[in-house]
Amino acid sequence: MSKRPKIRHLAIITLDPERLAKFYEQTFEMTRLPQKGASGSKAIYVTDGYITLALLENKAEGKPPGLNHFGWQVDDQDEIARRLAAASIKAPGKRPADRPYAETRATDPDGNNFDISVKGFGGDEAATTAPARRETVTV
Repeated sequence: MSKRPKIRHLAIITLDPERLAKFYEQTFEMTRLPQKGASGSKAIYVTDGYITLALLENKAEGKPPGLNHFGWQVDDQDEIARRLAAASIKAPGKRPADRPYAETRATDPDGNNFDISVKGFGGDEAATTAPARRETVTV
């Protein structure tokens, strides 16, 4: 891999995505990204230009607000798939087409969900304008 993978995305479960988006916009000068994804989705994306926060409406009864998953931006998904296999981690699954940024999702040994993306998560201008590279992940 030419560059070290970097955490570029955090997803937070919230009861009120709009309220939380306004908080991050006003307090930390984050910028709201254009809405993407399935119609009726209550996700709002904000960025500081490097990290993107996905503010996800709490739809699961009893699920507490807080961190839902994080995202890695990588240069080579196949290499990451090999590393996951070496760590006895199930191969990353393909994400549904209506998910805006990540290409795959996997789980670490403790069960924490993480996304893997070559194209980025919408915060970096270069990542959002560069042609998308979607490698096939095989393990």
